[in-house]
Amino acid sequence: MNMFLKDIHIGKLLKKRVEELKIEPARISHFLNCSEEEIYEMYQQESLPTHLLLRWSKLLEYDFFRLYSGHLVLYAPNRGANSQSKNNKSALPHFRKNIYTKEIIYFIIEQISKGKKTKKEVMEDYKIPKNTLYRWLHKHTSTNADQK
Repeated sequence: MNMFLKDIHIGKLLKKRVEELKIEPARISHFLNCSEEEIYEMYQQESLPTHLLLRWSKLLEYDFFRLYSGHLVLYAPNRGANSQSKNNKSALPHFRKNIYTKEIIYFIIEQISKGKKTKKEVMEDYKIPKNTLYRWLHKHTSTNADQK
């Protein structure tokens, strides 16, 4: 899972979702206002402009931006103690909660269960509150116990 979010090839993921939904190229072409040839070219692109990705997200009913948010949660560098973002207010919107998809939660739990990271390292590296992490671990442990 972590490799999936580490190297995001958006074109391949778009193509995969189109195949899952069995959407005809003509419908995509009409929705995106482009030729079918341009659609096939987009499938080859590692990244796309955000306005196009937004249109694809609407058409395919999937938030492709969350893939990038997941990447940020797992791979963004830690903010240092001298981080200017703590002291300066931004004009950009402030989001109160982090986005933790099921895939990210399972990845983090796997890191702990396989001994790759301690709970403390996970909380520090990924800025996950202690209560949130323990809730995930409890739920995961109880889910596993129920399945046995």
